Amino acid sequence: MNSRTFAYVRVSTAEQNTDRQTAELRKYVDDEKNIIIDKASGKDFNRPNYQALRQLSTAGDTIIVKSLDRLGRNKEAIKEELAYFKNKGVRIRCLDLPTTMIDTGSDLILDTITNILIEVYGMIAEQERRNIRQRQAEGIAQAKARGQHLGRHKAEYPSNWTEVYNQWQDNQITAVKAIELLGMKRSTFYKLAKQYKQKQQ
Repeated sequence: MNSRTFAYVRVSTAEQNTDRQTAELRKYVDDEKNIIIDKASGKDFNRPNYQALRQLSTAGDTIIVKSLDRLGRNKEAIKEELAYFKNKGVRIRCLDLPTTMIDTGSDLILDTITNILIEVYGMIAEQERRNIRQRQAEGIAQAKARGQHLGRHKAEYPSNWTEVYNQWQDNQITAVKAIELLGMKRSTFYKLAKQYKQKQQ
């Protein structure tokens, strides 16, 4: 069987457009059907078309991606996938890692350079994740400082709570009637009733 060249394209959501990646990769692929596209998160490799490509590719084939994060976002997982393809005899080329695009008689030096670049990529990606978490924490702190409520709003006692609650406690009305008079959900009623009782004790 002749060696084939595949292109793998991934975006995180169905709403995102794959045209930019596809346009860049199309020049390396002879057959349009060999452009494999997933619209799924890169948190793991459980993507239908990626898994199909994983099984379809054979020794001598080449898979080209725009950048390593199109394969995935976890450095160690990416390294495991690269090792899988290497053992299978499938070459992974990455447009954003120029050394992977070079054909040489020896892969030893090339693999060493590529591994170094993967480590650098991993450190940058992990730092970016830390930056995102930090920005989120700062945003929450700023919102709290402005008095903005974050998360679910606490249920409040309606103006007729005391009257209806006392009638319910004195068995003058049923819980169903009390919930109707208060205009709230059953779960909210019992939650507030428990809190109110605790305050009264």
